[in-house]
Amino acid sequence: MPNMKNAEKRVLVNIKKEENNNRYGASMKSSIKKVEKAVASKDKKEATACLKVAVKTIDKAAKNGVTSKNTAARNKSRLTKKVNEME
Repeated sequence: MPNMKNAEKRVLVNIKKEENNNRYGASMKSSIKKVEKAVASKDKKEATACLKVAVKTIDKAAKNGVTSKNTAARNKSRLTKKVNEME
């Protein structure tokens, strides 16, 4: 247990940050998986709808510091490329 007041605060802040990281990271990963699943099932309409949601969640994760801007851009680029290559 922390003895100093600032150490107690850091514990609380770290807990809150961990919860946010887990929430945004999990939603980002699940939305990416939904797009990949739609691409695998060759459903263009579903894939484009899921891509729109995925881009939004990836941007939120990058904005909140869960991932870097470059990682977010790379993920969005890969997903967009997969959806655009569908017939």
